Amino acid sequence: MTRFGLAIVAGLGLAIGAVQAAPLDRSPIPKPRPVIGVPVLKPVFGPGSHIVRPQRNPRRIITTVSTAAVATARAAANAPLAVSLFPKPRPALKPYKVSAPVQVAGGKVGPICGRRDIQGVRVADIRGSQAGCGVSDPVQVIEVSGVRLSTAATMDCNTAKALNEWVEDGLQPAVGRLGGGVSSLKVAASYVCRTRNHQPGAKLSEHGKGKAIDISAITLSNGKVLSVQEGWDQRADGKILKKAHAAACGPFGTVLGPDADRFHKDHFHFDTAKHGNGNYCR
Repeated sequence: MTRFGLAIVAGLGLAIGAVQAAPLDRSPIPKPRPVIGVPVLKPVFGPGSHIVRPQRNPRRIITTVSTAAVATARAAANAPLAVSLFPKPRPALKPYKVSAPVQVAGGKVGPICGRRDIQGVRVADIRGSQAGCGVSDPVQVIEVSGVRLSTAATMDCNTAKALNEWVEDGLQPAVGRLGGGVSSLKVAASYVCRTRNHQPGAKLSEHGKGKAIDISAITLSNGKVLSVQEGWDQRADGKILKKAHAAACGPFGTVLGPDADRFHKDHFHFDTAKHGNGNYCR
């Protein structure tokens, strides 16, 4: 090897040694990542600051409202109705206030009104407690055509004759031999000074003139009772009662029964009033 070649080799060796001895500017191992700091938030309270409070559970609110609504509904359901759905019961008839007739001197039970089949007594004229009331030559009827009245009925003779005609030609044929025939009539009212159906301001009733009688039941000889109120809608008793009711239209000018109105559900009303268009029968 020449001197020149040796010099080159020596130079390269020195260079390599210098390189190995020099420190590295960068490490081949990657540096660890820096820790990222998380900022800590501190509450700040000051004037007017709004503090958030937890809200009520909406389910509890709904439950409370629902319970109250149910309680209100139950209370309303159990409360008495201001207006009933059922019809009000018909008011009971007011008791009749009848002025006790005074029998004439020597008055005895016997034929009256010129008819042997009308039994009773004559009584003194009746003066009413209000204008229009009263009866001239009244009688107290006890029996007509062999049928007794439950109580002596006060009326004029024209009405007594109409009652006798109805019993003989209408009632007795309607009943026939059922129960041994008609024994008696239950009188609900005869003479009484009052307005029609006890209504304030109404016209004077024919009862106040001695021209009317109310019958509420028919009793047969075997004790069976044909009640107007209870028997009217029955098949057997109703047939007889309706036939007897219809037969009264003729002897009497006015005939009212259960189908007339609510005031006559429990009795027949008969009177001898005159109507311009004929008899009024309902």
